[in-house]
Amino acid sequence: MTEIKKKVLFVCTGNSIRSQMAEGLLKALGSGQWDVRSAGIIQSYVHPLAIRVMEEIRIDISKQTSKSMDRFVNEKFDYVITLCDHAAQFCPVFGGYAKRLHWPFEDPAGATGTTEERLFVFRRTRDGIKKKIEEFLRVETSEIPDAIASFKF
Repeated sequence: MTEIKKKVLFVCTGNSIRSQMAEGLLKALGSGQWDVRSAGIIQSYVHPLAIRVMEEIRIDISKQTSKSMDRFVNEKFDYVITLCDHAAQFCPVFGGYAKRLHWPFEDPAGATGTTEERLFVFRRTRDGIKKKIEEFLRVETSEIPDAIASFKF
């Protein structure tokens, strides 16, 4: 029997840090129950410090690529989660029913100082997103119906 996965799209401004971290975290923590994507209002690059702080918790996002949300505009998602106010304002409506959630996080790209000071900001954002995803999984996985129980005889 084929398992039906819920589809999630994480969106932030440049698909460089926050949405990339969220994609990696949900893939790692979601026990294979989720089809996870990320995108930005604009396409940019995956920030090297985002890759580095994710490696610290043994999640490899180095192969992920930055994508524009235009790439997904005709796809259906169960959840569209915006990670900044800019994305929430400019995120289009995606096909089908998608539950929209907004989890605003500061943009670590604006962090200044030494590398260690900048890493502190990236870690704080990573840890905040991780906490939100853990909460999301506690609530939303309890709502995923058992495939056998939902089968109509």
